[in-house]
Amino acid sequence: MRVVVVGATGNVGTAVLRRLATARAGGDGEHVADTAGGGAQGAVAAHGGGVEIVGVARRLPDLRAEPYAAALWHAVDIGAPDAVGQLAAVFQGADAVIHLAWALQPTHDIPAQHRTNVTGTANVLDAVARAGVPQVVIASSVGAYRGVDVDGKRTPVDESWPADGIPTATYSIHKAENEAALDRFEAEHPDVVVTRLRPGLIFQREAAAEIRGLFLGHLVPMSIVRWVRWLVLPLPLPFVFQAVHADDVADAFWRTVDRRAGGAFNIAASPVLNPPRLARAFGMLGAVRIPLRLLRGIVTLTWRLRLQPTDAGWIDIAAGVPIMRTDRARSVLGWEARHTSEDALRALVAGFADGANVPGSGPLRG
Repeated sequence: MRVVVVGATGNVGTAVLRRLATARAGGDGEHVADTAGGGAQGAVAAHGGGVEIVGVARRLPDLRAEPYAAALWHAVDIGAPDAVGQLAAVFQGADAVIHLAWALQPTHDIPAQHRTNVTGTANVLDAVARAGVPQVVIASSVGAYRGVDVDGKRTPVDESWPADGIPTATYSIHKAENEAALDRFEAEHPDVVVTRLRPGLIFQREAAAEIRGLFLGHLVPMSIVRWVRWLVLPLPLPFVFQAVHADDVADAFWRTVDRRAGGAFNIAASPVLNPPRLARAFGMLGAVRIPLRLLRGIVTLTWRLRLQPTDAGWIDIAAGVPIMRTDRARSVLGWEARHTSEDALRALVAGFADGANVPGSGPLRG
C-alpha cells in the first residue's frame, strides 16, 4: 500500500507519519536520495514492508530525524500555479492521499491563507483525479460546522449537522468552502472514495512550539505556563469545545485508509473542555467568568496592534461550535480515543514548559 501524506510536517502530519510507520511491516527500510524529475525536489525513497509512506511539504524537514526518516519526500507548494502537475506525478500509483496541509497564519493576509487552504485543496483534488488515486482523505474540522446558539443547550450533533461554517471566522469559512468542494468532487468522481475527518482541537507535546507561534506569537515565551499557576483563568461561560490527542487523530486517519472507509467522521475525546477544566490543565487556581464580548474586544484590539497573531474568529469558534458525537467513528472504524481531552491538553502544557518541538522540523508547518 502506498500512502501519500500532504502537509506531513505539521502537528497532525508528524503524528500520521508515526502511525503509518507502526502499520508498515518490516524494518526501517533503505533510504535513497533522488532530486530528479517531476518538479519534486529532494526525494528520499523508503523501501519497507506493507506500507510505503510518501511525504509532501512546502519545505522539507531534516530527513535524518524521526518521524521523517521513514518516508519518501517531495517538496511541493500546493497553492502554486503548477502544483496540480507536480502533485499528480507524486500521486501516481498511490492507494490513498491524506491531505493535511493548512495555513493558520498569517491572519492579516487572508488571500495568502486562501491560496494554501482553498486553492491548495482544490489542486490536491484535481491531482487525485488526474492520477487516478482510489481514495482521498481530507482533514476537515469541527470548525467547519455551523455555529450553535451559545445561550442554549449544546445537544451533541452527528456528521449530518450543516458544514457551512461560522461566518465571522476565516478558518471556519475556508473549511466550509472545502466541504462544499468535496461535495462537488464526490458527485463528479463517484469512483473515488472521499473521506473527511472532522476533529476537535488537536494537541500533542511535540506541537508546543508550533502552537505557541501560531496562536500566541513568538514574543510570548513558552515558559509562560510556569508563571500562571497562581492566577485564575478569565474566560466566557460559552467557551466550551472538544479536543483530541494528535496520536488518536492519526489512528483515525490510518483506519480510514486501512478500511477504505468513506464519508465524514467526527473525531473527539472526552470530556468536553470548559473553563474550569482548562484552568486545571494549566495548573491555575481556577476560572472566572467574563463577558464574551469583552474577551472578543481584547483579542481584536491586540490583534490589530499586532501584539499577538490570533484574530477574534477563533473566539467565535471556541464559543460557537457544536459538540460532536463520535458514534460513527466507533462503529465504522472501530476507533476509540486512547487519551482523554484533558490528557491531550496537559501534554501540550508540559510541552510549553519544556520548550518542546519535533526534532529536525524547524517550525512545524504543512
